[in-house]
Amino acid sequence: WIPGETLFEIEEACQRGTIIEYLLSDAAQIEVWPKVKKHLTAGKTLYFSHGFAITYKERTGIVPPADVDVVLVAPKGSGTSLRRMFLQGRGLNSSYAIFQDATGHAKEKVIALGIGVGSGYLFETTFKREVYSDLTGERGTLMGAIQGIFAAQYDTLRAHGHSPSEAFNETVEELTQSLMPLVAENGMDWMYANCSTTAQRGALDWWKKFRDATKPVFEELYEEVAKGNEAQRSIDTNSKEGYRDGLNKELKELRESEMWQAGVTVRKLRPENN
Repeated sequence: WIPGETLFEIEEACQRGTIIEYLLSDAAQIEVWPKVKKHLTAGKTLYFSHGFAITYKERTGIVPPADVDVVLVAPKGSGTSLRRMFLQGRGLNSSYAIFQDATGHAKEKVIALGIGVGSGYLFETTFKREVYSDLTGERGTLMGAIQGIFAAQYDTLRAHGHSPSEAFNETVEELTQSLMPLVAENGMDWMYANCSTTAQRGALDWWKKFRDATKPVFEELYEEVAKGNEAQRSIDTNSKEGYRDGLNKELKELRESEMWQAGVTVRKLRPENN
């Protein structure tokens, strides 16, 4: 268990624990690994929530001893969502994987860990498949692509004279507040079948155009992930001195963009906030 932030606390925890939950950032895992590895004695379990360190072990240098179990439980969402849904009695879907079963009991341990963190249900994967799909998803529809599509539509509406409020509502607010909950509950096909005939016809006519336009980008992205180039960029960038300063500048640019400033105003106007 990794309860603290200092190397002393981490090392002390590794000495005591039989299950070491290695939940630091990918860059921090590389830095701290020598301190952790020496306490991975026979029969212990090394638990990850992401396949990065093991899949790219030639780049990270993280190679566990052969006599320990190495497992993964990867919740499909943010830590804040995992906690919130756990408190609601729901749970977040998670994948699980076994990289190394030294004791013969790795599966029982990983299933117990998956239940313990509040998973809604568990599906099996491998460390490699987890990290390939995760890196592609983060850079794709989960964060990178969706922000790019938001920005493209918002800017197009603004360039044609629509107000910031109208552009934001038609681009982001309606999607996140009305449509995506319906997709989550019933699927995209159900939402198509239950919207206006005009919206239905337009969506059916245009979705393949967007698929065909973005498919080459996703193919390039997946290839970069599979080659390890995306992982190396992450390692190099996140390990630089002053990384946080650069990150904050990039986040500030996003946060202070007109679109997301319009979002701040729109959220304040939601009925539940008044």
